[in-house]
Amino acid sequence: MRFVFGLVLVLGVGLAGFAVFMAQDRIGQYQAALENQRKEMKNTVPVEQIYVATRKLVHGEILTEKDVKLTLFPKTSIPEGAFRAKDELFPANNERPRYVIRTMEPAEALMAVKVTEPGQDAGVSSRLRKGMRAFAIQVDVTTGVSGFLRPGDHVDIYWSGIAGDAGNVTRLIEANVELIAIDQTADTDRSNPTIARTVTVEVTPQQVASLAQARSSGRLSLSLVGVQDETVAEVSEVDQKSLLGIEEEKIVKIEKPRVCTIRTRRGAEVVEIPIPCAD
Repeated sequence: MRFVFGLVLVLGVGLAGFAVFMAQDRIGQYQAALENQRKEMKNTVPVEQIYVATRKLVHGEILTEKDVKLTLFPKTSIPEGAFRAKDELFPANNERPRYVIRTMEPAEALMAVKVTEPGQDAGVSSRLRKGMRAFAIQVDVTTGVSGFLRPGDHVDIYWSGIAGDAGNVTRLIEANVELIAIDQTADTDRSNPTIARTVTVEVTPQQVASLAQARSSGRLSLSLVGVQDETVAEVSEVDQKSLLGIEEEKIVKIEKPRVCTIRTRRGAEVVEIPIPCAD
């Protein structure tokens, strides 16, 4: 009997020790998991919901609710002008729809610069910045950079004409001007080269007056500016003489020596006799 009692006691102590061991192990696992969770929470990037495109959207399309969805975006990476609320993107139940003015890929964030204002079409007027004007320039294959121009490119504008006594002159009149339309399209994603007949540039009202005067008095030509080229073009002018390296002849005036004379009558003649000049 005593043997059985002792055996039960030993088994009980063993089970108790095993239970304590298992409990400590489980508590250790919980503590480790809790510590890992705390570390993950510290490393978690704060996010916010914004609207993104559900499919590829191209210039001129009407933006609908089926074309967008809310998705989590890192707060530090949310672009300026992103839409966070449905009423902000589709006011008044989209009675006055927005139009796409810049191509967007699937999952790309919707931004105010890529769509029009509610009710505004996707024409040239939607691309003009505040205080700027649209001015059309007629071009051909030679003056329009042989069809390699696209909306969004920047160009230098040259004027060729007769400038008074200088004769035929070519002069840089506007530098780094942005093109907002080619012929009748403002699509910045157009890739097929075409020979443009008219380009529309974005300029100030003062530049409009200058370009109109230049167009009426001579010929305008365009020179394409490279992408991300921030070089400021210097004012340049070329005439026929500078083109051919012809230098104007300088006329040297030779000052004649001063001669002082007096007139004296000798008989029937009047003669001039040199005399020293008085200072």
